[in-house]
Amino acid sequence: MTTANKLTLARVALIPVFLVILYLDFPYARYAAFGVFVAACLTDFADGYIARHYNQITNFGKFMDPLADKVLVMAAMCYLVEIGQMPGWCLAIVLLREFAVSGMRLVAVEQGRVIAAAWSGKVKTASTMVCLCAMLLNIFSAYAWFDPLCNAVIVLTTAYSGIEYFVKNIDVFREPD
Repeated sequence: MTTANKLTLARVALIPVFLVILYLDFPYARYAAFGVFVAACLTDFADGYIARHYNQITNFGKFMDPLADKVLVMAAMCYLVEIGQMPGWCLAIVLLREFAVSGMRLVAVEQGRVIAAAWSGKVKTASTMVCLCAMLLNIFSAYAWFDPLCNAVIVLTTAYSGIEYFVKNIDVFREPD
């Protein structure tokens, strides 16, 4: 198993740890969960770098890395929705984009095409993780504008990357002549 794949598996293993700590009632639990979330986010950047730099790109990594990212982000967002720090419609937009892009990738694969991740998708992932970190840390809770700003960044980068993805690849839906 490659180093990149081991890091991806570490991220997957950190997701339930992150959730359990979030829901435990002990002093500074949210800060401990924040630390686990940051560690999981860092494994995302590290495994991507290692996979590309050391040519450790595998089918397992192509499948598991984006899945681990989505589950980690969705877990944090579900928690934030539950505690009222994020409106449910933000989560719904992110879920819609992820399902739509995954569906488009399936259609493309049936045609023998692989659609690589676009730069806007990487920006979306990074900005979402940064915003979620800030919201989990909750040090800006005194500022009424902070959570809505983070929610807007998440929604706008998600919508932009999803729209760009479809515009660039709409031809996968055309019927063959």
